[in-house]
Amino acid sequence: MVEQRILLVEDEAAQRDLLGEILRSAGYRVEPVGTAEAALDRLVAGRFDLVLSDWKLPGRDGMQLFKEVHQRWPDVAFVIVTAYGTIASAVAAVHAGADDYLAKPFERSSLLLSVERSLRSRALVDENRRLSEALNDRDRLVDLIGRAPGMQKLYREIEKVAPTLATVMLTGESGTGKELASRALHSLSTRKEGAFIAVNCAAIPEGLAEAEFFGAEKGAYTGADRAREGRLRAAHGGTLFLDEVGELPLELQPKLLRALQERKVVPVGGTDEIEVDLRIVCATNRDMEKEVREGRFREDLYYRLAVVPLRMPPLRERREDVPMLIDHFIERAVRRHGAVEPRFTSAVTRRLLDHPWPGNVRELANVVERLVLLAEDGEVALTDLPPDFEPNQANAGSTRLDPRGISWDEHEKEMMRQALELARGNRTRAAKLLGMPYKAFLYRLEKHGLKQPA
Repeated sequence: MVEQRILLVEDEAAQRDLLGEILRSAGYRVEPVGTAEAALDRLVAGRFDLVLSDWKLPGRDGMQLFKEVHQRWPDVAFVIVTAYGTIASAVAAVHAGADDYLAKPFERSSLLLSVERSLRSRALVDENRRLSEALNDRDRLVDLIGRAPGMQKLYREIEKVAPTLATVMLTGESGTGKELASRALHSLSTRKEGAFIAVNCAAIPEGLAEAEFFGAEKGAYTGADRAREGRLRAAHGGTLFLDEVGELPLELQPKLLRALQERKVVPVGGTDEIEVDLRIVCATNRDMEKEVREGRFREDLYYRLAVVPLRMPPLRERREDVPMLIDHFIERAVRRHGAVEPRFTSAVTRRLLDHPWPGNVRELANVVERLVLLAEDGEVALTDLPPDFEPNQANAGSTRLDPRGISWDEHEKEMMRQALELARGNRTRAAKLLGMPYKAFLYRLEKHGLKQPA
């Protein structure tokens, strides 16, 4: 069991020492401090499971400390120790979200019971939250992030193929979400209760590839001090995901083909065939037909794996999904790190929309998480973007005035229409995309007779 950490906030040294000794004797790791300010400093510096704080503290009192802890570290349990005269206030704190209170004087057993109960209660809350997040993530596997036509087509294909046993090959550039789609296929299949075993074919040492896939008997090769099950047997009853399948060693390919055809494996060093029942999903960013033509991948194995090919569209082909993805990754980063949700300036938003995203959705997720963590004063500015994050040079300075002149009203109307489309009808976001004050945007909206898209 991981040692649970308690931050003890008590201004009286003798009482602090006594409470600390009681808690340590019960197996807790205790960090004692004398003020609310010191407690906040410790919380910033390290992780704690519970704060046990006296109500009466120099400077900031226990209630003020609780409110700040509850806001900044909502996963940390909080117990208030109070004198008889302030019990009503302590009860109010419990109603506001504190886990428990202790009225002085109290016995050792009461202290330990309160701490244990609060930690257990918080653990249950955390477990429910994790389960809820897992369910939400599973739902997102079904409803992958994006509304662009290419993604809608992908959703329909996944829904059709998932309940079948057909082998699926996911193709697309790195970072487009191929593993996410593979998990969607598993979660929507009849094998969803079985294991989902992911194998990065590019990361397996060539000399150990056969044992990694088919297993090995003890003593089958140097260093085999125990029997290995192998990935195909581990995926029995479930799904085996072969990521970067184009990296499979050529000498392993006929053995894998035979195992998939016969639904049987023979461990390295063994003689008996072992039946396996699994569904194969694979992914690659290579041109597999070219790999076959140039002799780097067996044609028969390729056609065995690519029964249903599904293409993951790159982010540059679905730019209308970028605002939705940004919102999703902001929410995820805030939840994961307990950060305060920052405001993205209109200039930053425009830069994110203009970026070509060669690393696709993975690059976008990385950049947004970094911006959330490094934002200062609750706002993300252009200076917070990575040093090499420059505007799309293909578009920079490319707008030229036609020597014959233009209709400015028509140009403005078209830009506003595109902004509304990119913002999915959200007028506040559309105004930010144009760097235009909201009231001015509404005025021009009415002037041009534009309505938000359906």
